[in-house]
Amino acid sequence: MTVDLYQELGVDKSATEGDIKKAYKKLASKLHPDKNPGDKRSESKFKAVNRAYQTLSDAKKRTLYDEFGENALHEGFDSNAARAYQRAQEGYVGDGPGDGGFRVEDMYSREGADLGDLFGDLFRDKSGSRRSARVKGSDVGSEITIEFAQALRGTEVKLQLQDGSELVTVRIPPGATDGDRVRLSGHGQPSSFGGPPGDLVLAIRVRPHALFERRGLELHLDLPITIGEAYHGAKVKVPTPNGSVTLTVPKRAQSGQTLRLKGKGVHRSDNIGDLYVRFLVRYPEQDAKEVERAVDEMEHFMNVEIRADLAL
Repeated sequence: MTVDLYQELGVDKSATEGDIKKAYKKLASKLHPDKNPGDKRSESKFKAVNRAYQTLSDAKKRTLYDEFGENALHEGFDSNAARAYQRAQEGYVGDGPGDGGFRVEDMYSREGADLGDLFGDLFRDKSGSRRSARVKGSDVGSEITIEFAQALRGTEVKLQLQDGSELVTVRIPPGATDGDRVRLSGHGQPSSFGGPPGDLVLAIRVRPHALFERRGLELHLDLPITIGEAYHGAKVKVPTPNGSVTLTVPKRAQSGQTLRLKGKGVHRSDNIGDLYVRFLVRYPEQDAKEVERAVDEMEHFMNVEIRADLAL
């Protein structure tokens, strides 16, 4: 069944780029799987909205879609060949009477004439094969959300296809980041020309972590330490993408002080980043006289103005 992409987004064909973006954001926020867990209908609609937006937000794709409909979304689509074919279907090649064109039915009156031969070279590739028979179906875009640690280490996710036909395994490589795409061959739209189906293209969304922050290949971690660990120094365990490591807290460490752990950041292909650990000194939260006395005692040793260098 043919689907109107403008109707999917709830906009008119005259909608501006801003109108399309606004409509998409509103629908995507409402239909996102995280807000509708287990709701297959919302999930299906969410995927359809994404597909519509991917086409209508691209000026070139939108122009071709307006002219040719969903056929324009097929990989390898040739707009010039399609226009020639449309004109042939209307019964002529040429701009009108007297322009030197000819009627298609005139070709049938000639011995051995064949419409496929007439237009075949418009749809042939370099090997001489008919291109129409090899045109893939349209790709389908969707999203998949994974946890922060899964993105760092790589993972496999079982995904139910939209038509409910089967479960497929999606392999996420280590070091994946928000916005990366994974392509599943043959799980897109069927071809209108007898070719193979298109692909399912999944945009990866990574949930943020409560403690870690990623900046490219770098990882940043705020590490809580006690007053004793900061003053005396200590050895503490720090999590990394490949397991915990022991970090030495230097004596007299200050809150905000940062250490770099080389090669303990994000691994992506052949590239490896670093992990930056920033110390956050924590004091006891108990409202106790003993704690108060200990803090007051420590205060006597703060014999310098710690904010003396603050200035604009």
